[in-house]
Amino acid sequence: MARGAVEYAHELGCDIPIVLHLDHGPNFEVAKDCIDNGFSSVMIDGSALPYDENVALTKQVVEYAHKYDVTVEAELGVLGGVEDDVAAEESKYTKPEEVVDFTSKTGCDSLAISIGTSHGRCKFTPEQCTRTADGILVPPPLAFNVLEEIEKQLPGFPIVLHGSSSVPVEYVKIIEQYGGKIPDSVGIPEEQLRKASKSAVCKINIDSDGRLAMTAAIRKFMAENPGAFDPREYLKPAREELKKMYMHKCVDVLGSAGHAQD
Repeated sequence: MARGAVEYAHELGCDIPIVLHLDHGPNFEVAKDCIDNGFSSVMIDGSALPYDENVALTKQVVEYAHKYDVTVEAELGVLGGVEDDVAAEESKYTKPEEVVDFTSKTGCDSLAISIGTSHGRCKFTPEQCTRTADGILVPPPLAFNVLEEIEKQLPGFPIVLHGSSSVPVEYVKIIEQYGGKIPDSVGIPEEQLRKASKSAVCKINIDSDGRLAMTAAIRKFMAENPGAFDPREYLKPAREELKKMYMHKCVDVLGSAGHAQD
């Protein structure tokens, strides 16, 4: 499917680089299988392992991947929250004093760190937040002091943030207006992501926002068109909303638009 998508894009005249990335690879076998099948980059996530085991696993993947010019993203520090099979009850900030040793021993090409982001649509508990007069949850700020110290230890090294959806209030409201129940949803404020994007952070992972955008569009369409049952009908506005949301992220938040050839 991936190869077909790339070939189709080229047929349409797409002249920007197209990549295929493994996210949260759990072990060497999965990473190797992806590399063997043409992935351009892989992430190996040993963050839940003891430090030495994380180093050993990451190094093993790096040594294999680099034979095929495949780049490797590693993770140090634990993100809280749940996303598919990636789960942790609590987060543990990346220790700046470990990053030089880790990157030197593993040879990884980029490093995902933990500074307060989290997987899923509830990135913080209500107890961790304050509320506006309208009852909207306001999350605690990211630990930019940790990021700044990591930048000092690894000047110029590519840093990655996972779990960085903003969980837009407008999508949450639409979903709940049309029958959904997703209480206490809260994400990372976009102004904090914009700040992070101007640092050594070169990749910011956003997933839950896409799920919310599509779900909001589908719920609205189905409520307004109760006789609809053709996925081609309700997925069209969902795709359009997804496209609009990610264009906004790339242009207004991440500052990544127009840099595909850089």
